[in-house]
Amino acid sequence: MEASPLTQQTRPETFQPKIVQLYESLFKSPEYAEPSEGFWREFFLLPPDAGQLHVLLDELSPDDALALQAQTQHLFARAIKEAAAGVSPADSYALDTLTIFLTGILSKKYTNPSSDVITVLAGLDEVDRVIAEFVSVLDGIIRNGKSLQIRRKAIRVAIAMTSGAYKTSLVSYFTHRDLFPSLMKYVHDSDTPMEVFDPFLLLGLLANYNKFEFQNPYQLRLDDFVNESSIQQIVKGVGLACGGLRNGYVAVQDDIPEGWSLTSTLIFFGLRALAPGTRDKANPPSAEEAKTMFAALPAQEAAILLATYDFANANKLFGFHMVHMIPEKNEESPFSSFLSLSSYLLQHAYRSMRVAHYAELSLFTLRILVEDPTLCKHICSEDGKRKVRICRQRQPYLPLISGDRVLATVIFDVIIDTITHNLRRRLDVKIYSHAIAIVLRLLTYLSINKIRLTYHWSELWRTLLSLMRFLTTYATDLISNPQINTLTSCLADVLAFCVSGGDTFLPDPSSYDDLFYKLVETGPVISKFRDVYSLTRTPKLPNSTSTTPLPDAAKDLHAAAIDTLLSVSTHFYTLLFHSDSTDPSAAASVSASPNLKGDGEPTPVALPAIKKKNLSPREVHRIIKQGYETLSIQPPEGLSAWSKWRESEWKTELKKAARVAVDDARQLVA
Repeated sequence: MEASPLTQQTRPETFQPKIVQLYESLFKSPEYAEPSEGFWREFFLLPPDAGQLHVLLDELSPDDALALQAQTQHLFARAIKEAAAGVSPADSYALDTLTIFLTGILSKKYTNPSSDVITVLAGLDEVDRVIAEFVSVLDGIIRNGKSLQIRRKAIRVAIAMTSGAYKTSLVSYFTHRDLFPSLMKYVHDSDTPMEVFDPFLLLGLLANYNKFEFQNPYQLRLDDFVNESSIQQIVKGVGLACGGLRNGYVAVQDDIPEGWSLTSTLIFFGLRALAPGTRDKANPPSAEEAKTMFAALPAQEAAILLATYDFANANKLFGFHMVHMIPEKNEESPFSSFLSLSSYLLQHAYRSMRVAHYAELSLFTLRILVEDPTLCKHICSEDGKRKVRICRQRQPYLPLISGDRVLATVIFDVIIDTITHNLRRRLDVKIYSHAIAIVLRLLTYLSINKIRLTYHWSELWRTLLSLMRFLTTYATDLISNPQINTLTSCLADVLAFCVSGGDTFLPDPSSYDDLFYKLVETGPVISKFRDVYSLTRTPKLPNSTSTTPLPDAAKDLHAAAIDTLLSVSTHFYTLLFHSDSTDPSAAASVSASPNLKGDGEPTPVALPAIKKKNLSPREVHRIIKQGYETLSIQPPEGLSAWSKWRESEWKTELKKAARVAVDDARQLVA
């Protein structure tokens, strides 16, 4: 038998995929020549290797990327051409490659971001033609691509470019060519609400691009959009996203109370690990592990909260469906999911600035919704009852209410937990200001419409007065905060409004009695609070004929609110203790103060118990009831007045929140 002419070659230790060889020949060849047509055909007929391409691009410094501008420009231009051609599978692979390439190239910290990125992608001479064509191709695919999968990939390329180039002028090309109709057509054509996440996320990024510097066309589009079926699909998608994000917290610590049954576990991102019950309950994380895991939450998908805020702010129809949408069988309503996520975000807001920005966005959205009388009517109505899962991951817990609840009572619970679980010396005063503002808006609506809600009101009184005690105790740490006056004055107004108007919304006398009794306990704190924050009336100049300036009038209103609280406290203190002195400073000791661990996790404030002179609860109730007959309250006019949401007043906070969302969006598509 003749020997075979074939010889066995040594088996290599590792096999390198062909596409990786092409990557290296493109970016690592010492002598670069423009690739041939055959090279590009082979390049885009092979499935991209995301991991290897990311590694290769991440190894490049900004200067390396600029030095390789010929290669990067050729790759970018050819990928656009292959995507536009619409030939399978090259078009799909080209879109995937563009997403990887853009996230890798645009994440670098260039010395001159705009000009350097333009150089890397297109060159200064060709930028208008290349980027305009790039946006045009994406627009066409998003609108008329041959499948939802291809169209979604084009959206993700747009997210990669928008989030990566957010600090450059390149995003302006997306404002010159309006992608809104194409994005909404994709939403309309989508099969499930889960598929609206990417277009809605992109819309949020584009609508926030320089919106305070010029008239952003996407903001105008949000305002004018009235397609109800698409809005409903978006609202459902937002609800699913919120449910999935909430489940991320539950996966770390399952706080489901006894007797509670969450009938539907929402899986949104295809990450079943985020769902409750998937973690081994026999081996929960340690305290340190849980702390680390909580610090990484919420997942990057929280970037959708930016678009949710913008749509709620600009489009009343979106807000209507957000609040009114009835849940399908065995599911949460979108608003229930939003409130549930808000509860978890706000209870953990102190953990990082990133969480705080998302928590603040949720409060912005909530405030806009409760300021709308039509929506607030539903929120405060028995007809709008929903089941909502409230965060119970840290003590103290609020009373557990099972079953459907009036949504306003859920919001009160969210606000109480927000106040209770974020107390620290470096207080996030803005979040507290928004929380108190939402309480005032809900209470004024209840009062005007004579809606009496069954609720654990004593928890609200305890929380508001505990906050007053905290602000008083740590005034030296807080007095320099530029927002502190807003918080202290709003807190005084809310409490004074409850004292003067509680009979219009409280369901029974005992809730009112409890408020007065807690005011007696807090009497010395109220007077100290007034002094340290200068909540006193403006002295009038003698022989002055000028009218009082508006700031002074506002200050006088808040001072009058504090005076109302002090007069009530003094009145009932005198009756309860038969003291000749009208100074309630003996009513309670104010030595108790919050136990803080520096800037770490806060410990809830405990309100000191009043030293009753052997009075039984029945006797206290009787005395307070009798005290109403001699109580004279002259509430200042204007307590129930509040200013509607004005975005321009919070543009600094919105810009910071947008930057957080942009960074998360970039990581999502990466």
